[in-house]
Amino acid sequence: MLTDKSILIVEDNVYLALDLSQAVEDMHGQVVGPVGTVAEALDLLKDRPIAGAVLDSQLSDRDVTPVVLVLVAKGVPFVIYTATGLPPGVARLHPDTPLLVQPLHAEAIVTGLLGEMRRGQRANIKAHG
Repeated sequence: MLTDKSILIVEDNVYLALDLSQAVEDMHGQVVGPVGTVAEALDLLKDRPIAGAVLDSQLSDRDVTPVVLVLVAKGVPFVIYTATGLPPGVARLHPDTPLLVQPLHAEAIVTGLLGEMRRGQRANIKAHG
């Protein structure tokens, strides 16, 4: 469960963004966004702490690479959901980025994010415990 965790949704397809929002809320998470551009996502990330993110690979203003770089720098777990694969910059800099390939139901995407969040918690415990 995502109990009260803030989850950023970066998706320019309004129907998928709504489905993802509902899936996050069904898992008791708090939706941040959804936003449909890299610019909007970066603006939210400036002053809004988040626990995880679901990202579309290609948005209306460009690919999601700048958002990925901020999330990696902040240590925020995320998944990219796409039919086209990782953007070239992400593939080059972070080839192990979690990629979920279309088509998937919104619940499966959010469950994939939850898995990444749990993996991050276990790695953090091992590093500090």
